[in-house]
Amino acid sequence: MLNFYKTINNRIEEIPALEEGCWVSAIAPTAEEISVLVKNLHIDPDFVRAALDEEEASRVDSDDDNNTLVIVDVPIAEQEKDEHTRVFFTMPMAIIYTPQQIVTISLKSNTIIEEFRNGVVKNLHTNQKTQFLLKLLLRIAGRFLQYLKQIDKLSTTTESLLHKMMRNQEIIQLLSLEKSLVYFSTSLKSNEVTLEKIMRGRIIKLYEEDEDLLGDVIIEIKQAIEMCSIYSNTLSGTMDAVSSIISNNLNNVMKVLTSLTIIMTIPNIIFGMYGMNVSGLPSPTFFTAMAVTAVITLIVTVILIRKGLF
Repeated sequence: MLNFYKTINNRIEEIPALEEGCWVSAIAPTAEEISVLVKNLHIDPDFVRAALDEEEASRVDSDDDNNTLVIVDVPIAEQEKDEHTRVFFTMPMAIIYTPQQIVTISLKSNTIIEEFRNGVVKNLHTNQKTQFLLKLLLRIAGRFLQYLKQIDKLSTTTESLLHKMMRNQEIIQLLSLEKSLVYFSTSLKSNEVTLEKIMRGRIIKLYEEDEDLLGDVIIEIKQAIEMCSIYSNTLSGTMDAVSSIISNNLNNVMKVLTSLTIIMTIPNIIFGMYGMNVSGLPSPTFFTAMAVTAVITLIVTVILIRKGLF
């Protein structure tokens, strides 16, 4: 999907065709739309291929046509229908800085793009490409912080549910959150390196106001990295505790089952002895066998209870 947007009367509005100073949004572009980007905007095909690669790392690059490619990882949150768990992951998004337009390319739509399209971000001007890029990066950093807070809240809620009932659903949710924090940590560190390269001002010219805004972005990224490290350590400790609880519960169940097996073996032994076709057994009657079985069973049960095996 290829859309064009431009700031008109201080508002982001969609326009029907490509214009100078507009914002080009490409979401999962088709082969025909990719051809438009390459031919009409003179974008290097390698830039487009890199933008559509799920495994592409965050980086900044430029070509001979004065086009600058900035790839950053964007946080995504989705709800899995089958397992009823919320998952968080990252997806690369490319911002291509051309002499006339600014272009964003991503494999799927995300909340950042939707907020820009719907005019949620104030004082956004598509003809001010550097400011547009930095505000986009600031919004991405803020989204990381927002999702990290959601992960922390969700892990706390899931942990409280585990205290009441040990179910696979909650354990799967915690495992998913732990994996999400690993994705976030890797992406944030990669984004930080990219932002520091932009901060040097060699690839994209920065004015004093731009440097202040980029500094805010780097501060938020560093804060997100710190939060991610804290939450990851906390969640790792929680998973270790859950593993210990599960192992302890299993040991308790095995102790009870072993004790029950011992107790259930006593009647089999007594009745087996009285059921043999031999002579010399004391009082070979049904009631005697029952009485002996009851007494021995009671004695063994008391011993096991005192030993803490029940």
